[in-house]
Amino acid sequence: MATIAVTDDTFDAEVRQSDVPVVVDFWAEWCGPCKMIGPALEELSEEYGGNIKIAKVNVDENPNSPAQLGVRGIPALFLFKNGEVVSNKTGAAPKAALKSWIDESV
Repeated sequence: MATIAVTDDTFDAEVRQSDVPVVVDFWAEWCGPCKMIGPALEELSEEYGGNIKIAKVNVDENPNSPAQLGVRGIPALFLFKNGEVVSNKTGAAPKAALKSWIDESV
């Protein structure tokens, strides 16, 4: 399962109403660290299959969702479970660290 692009309009349906935990990556095209973790998130999305959804929100095109969550820096990762934020982290990290964070949070 590849990562999915989520917009302000689809955020509630894709993230808050999801039957599985969702990792939301708030990113931007111009953000170097965001580009660094992109491939790792794609790989993790494949590894988790349908057990965990990984969603990407472009903050330049969708300002409302990050504003509601108080995102101040990117990349910002939020883990939602049952529609609620259970964990979040800011900044790039290697794939192994991202996987550990997800596994600990779920």
